[in-house]
Amino acid sequence: MSERRYTEQEEALEIKSLRRIIAAYANYQDAAERDVKRYERSFKMLPPAHKELLFHLGLKYQRLRWCISMNAAFIMNMLEAFEPPFDMSQYVNVSGHDHPSNMHDHSHVDCTHSSGRGDCSSISISRSNSQLDGQHCNPKEDASTHESSRETENKKDEEEHMAGCSQPLGSDLGTSQGVDVSCNGDTDASTAAYCQDKDVSSSSAVDNVTPRRCTGSLFKLNVPPIDVDKVRCIVRNIVRDWAEEGQKERDECYKPILEELNRLFPNRTNQRPPSCLVPGAGLGRLALEISSLGFVSQGNEFSYYMLICSSFILNHTQEANEWTIYPWIHSNCNSLSDNDQLRPVSFPDIHPSSAGITEGFSMCAGDFVEVYNEESQESAWDAVVTCFFLDTAHNIVEYIEIISKVLKDGGVWINLGPLLYHFADSYGPDDDMSIELSLEDVKKVAYHYGFVMEVEKMIETTYTANMRAMMQNRYRAAFWTMRKNASRAKAQKHC
Repeated sequence: MSERRYTEQEEALEIKSLRRIIAAYANYQDAAERDVKRYERSFKMLPPAHKELLFHLGLKYQRLRWCISMNAAFIMNMLEAFEPPFDMSQYVNVSGHDHPSNMHDHSHVDCTHSSGRGDCSSISISRSNSQLDGQHCNPKEDASTHESSRETENKKDEEEHMAGCSQPLGSDLGTSQGVDVSCNGDTDASTAAYCQDKDVSSSSAVDNVTPRRCTGSLFKLNVPPIDVDKVRCIVRNIVRDWAEEGQKERDECYKPILEELNRLFPNRTNQRPPSCLVPGAGLGRLALEISSLGFVSQGNEFSYYMLICSSFILNHTQEANEWTIYPWIHSNCNSLSDNDQLRPVSFPDIHPSSAGITEGFSMCAGDFVEVYNEESQESAWDAVVTCFFLDTAHNIVEYIEIISKVLKDGGVWINLGPLLYHFADSYGPDDDMSIELSLEDVKKVAYHYGFVMEVEKMIETTYTANMRAMMQNRYRAAFWTMRKNASRAKAQKHC
């Protein structure tokens, strides 16, 4: 794949976008602390009798702070390991307002789904053909989340452009998870005992962890609420892709795809393994599982939020269940109990570098259309797998056209996902294009580009759902296997 060269203006926008995303991650703990203080203000408004009845909430809020600090410790270790593909000291707006105004997050980082690519082993994000890494974002956990994510996508506050490919190397970094909790303020005896038991102090264990080659100004940016939501969404995506608790969702979404690949390519060999492209790879688990099946697998991801996290998990974890996070703490709604809401989740459930990947596994970061519309990608892949990806398009016809283009004659396209178009109902000054087709029309477009349907069914599933919550949003996702018919594709090409 040829190297993607950036103009000065493009690079400036890239750096501004990445600076904003790093700032969103770095300010995770402060944003979460503001939520806890809001809970405490509401509690203080209660009449004395009601306060006495709910006296345990004081301890819950301190437990929340401890959980937040654990999440923050993971995030800061992740940022510390991140090597930006740009010189982050460039293009700093002296006013401090360096958020790009015309950038769109193409992936579903707001708890919808997205596109991406995952790489196991060491990957550093780069804009050229050097080492890179990718990831995948997720669909909404409930209907309200769905709508809020759509709003976020349509704000068009930042777009993450990156093109490049990476070959897996080896994990080389180990970090221990620090703990930072603040137990300042009004506390009762039980709260103090909890803080003492957890070795909680008012000083931050993550304050001294700073992303490599990033300036202090990154942490002084105003972080919009939509960016805070994206970080929290990534935390939930970790559960979906890399925790034992996410196995049910992976069985619903990934297992049918893996079984179909296994059926379609029964005589795989290490000498000539089939190739599989995974656009919208998110945090990389599906791409890794496909590689472990005996395919030369390449994930593709657009979102820096995803890329930073997937790179850390794939490259810098030393063992299974090395990290612990608290993914469900940011919503007090629909919880069966406080213990359910504050329960820990360990990850990764497997050590990525020990997953038996096939040589040639790689991650490609960048916009699917820009990266794979190149001549070098024509007829390059035996299979394309799209999982919760198609509806991330501005123009779904273009996606299908490129999928047909990159497949070899007789190659297969396996898809699973809904049609929750991410740019639907987009209201903004730029009036983003959004082509929203019915499932029937999507299939007609696919037939136009030479595809023949072989397997088709609907599969019920969730996306980054809290399996213990009182409310979950379920999808009736379309699943199909289509095969590219060479003669049909050529006939349509000449029409």
